[in-house]
Amino acid sequence: MTDPVTYTLEPIGFVHSQLRRREDAPRQGNEDAPEAWLHLSIPFLPALKGLQTGAEIVVLTWLHLADRGSLEVHPRNDAHTPLTGVFATRSPDRPNPIGLHRVTVLEIDPGTGLRVQPLEAVDGTPILDIKPVWND
Repeated sequence: MTDPVTYTLEPIGFVHSQLRRREDAPRQGNEDAPEAWLHLSIPFLPALKGLQTGAEIVVLTWLHLADRGSLEVHPRNDAHTPLTGVFATRSPDRPNPIGLHRVTVLEIDPGTGLRVQPLEAVDGTPILDIKPVWND
């Protein structure tokens, strides 16, 4: 086995949400997650050009409150379900806790960022990237 390579990820912004604690967040966005703002850092605001209200996008986040040492979990935190490897689940606890969120753009503020819904990420979650959803 070779030595691990280290990569540096820099957030492009942060989530601003009414969800303040991990326990308050629904398991998935489609489980009554609220709207939230994606506040982008000023250097990244020009990257919003071309996005439109109503567009579906995928937001990649760094789930900063996750347990990076977890390799097995009880799905949906249900102790009655058998332990399952995290790569077979949507658990936020995993070696590289990257969140994947499909949301709809509700509003675009070129000086701040995007208002989206539904987003189950808690307030302060770092945003790694935003990508459009392609319906091919």
